[in-house]
Amino acid sequence: MNAILKPAMHPDERAARVQLAGCYRVFAMLGWTEMIYNHITLRLPDSVTGGHATEGARSAPQFLINPFGLHYSEVTASNLLKIDMDGNKLDTDNPWPVNPAGFTVHAAVHGHIPDAHCVMHTHTTAGVAVACTQGGLAQNNFYSAQLHDMVAYHDFEGITVHDDERPRLLASLGTKPLMILRNHGLLAHGPTLALAFVRLWTLQRACEIQMAQATLGPAIPVSETLAKKTTYDSFQFDAKFGAGQDVFDALLRQVDRIDAGYKN
Repeated sequence: MNAILKPAMHPDERAARVQLAGCYRVFAMLGWTEMIYNHITLRLPDSVTGGHATEGARSAPQFLINPFGLHYSEVTASNLLKIDMDGNKLDTDNPWPVNPAGFTVHAAVHGHIPDAHCVMHTHTTAGVAVACTQGGLAQNNFYSAQLHDMVAYHDFEGITVHDDERPRLLASLGTKPLMILRNHGLLAHGPTLALAFVRLWTLQRACEIQMAQATLGPAIPVSETLAKKTTYDSFQFDAKFGAGQDVFDALLRQVDRIDAGYKN
């Protein structure tokens, strides 16, 4: 069941909905799904929410999130839910429910990191596997070497549905754009959806290689000095080289060839 994109909808909200719905389809194509669970959230721009509606005061932020009960492959621009910081549904004519518990982690990041425009959370096999290891991400492959000083860790506290975990989660995250939730999964955020995506993709690839390499015996370590250099030389996160937009667009073109219905 799809809602209908309202003719009077702000064009920036329409664009955000299409971009996020496309991202859900990209995740589905890559196999980064967990039945009907996990989330990618996108903060709507000030042009939609009102921005500085009154002098010295900012309007309350609003977010787009997947409808609870749908697989990522079923998400469309029109059935995405618009919610507030507390996870309350704002578009009441949308028939799909919201999963407020699923927004606990996302709300913490969106609410306290100004440039966290997009937040992504996954439970991929490789991501959870690495999250379950004592050492966490190993500095021993091409992809982990591009993430020097970019990955934070947060200890497992059970299912993330309790608001009192938010301060501890934020303290763990600090200023890092990526986090491994121990025994749980991966988290990424960014000022754009594309940058959040390419950060998560790099961490995911590092975890995949680490999991495969673990069966082969001792790995060749990458020194901290070389990891710093590799991260500095990595252009994929740099705005001058698209900051992931070209990568995301290429994947979106693949999705379009499979099913462009997410735009509806």
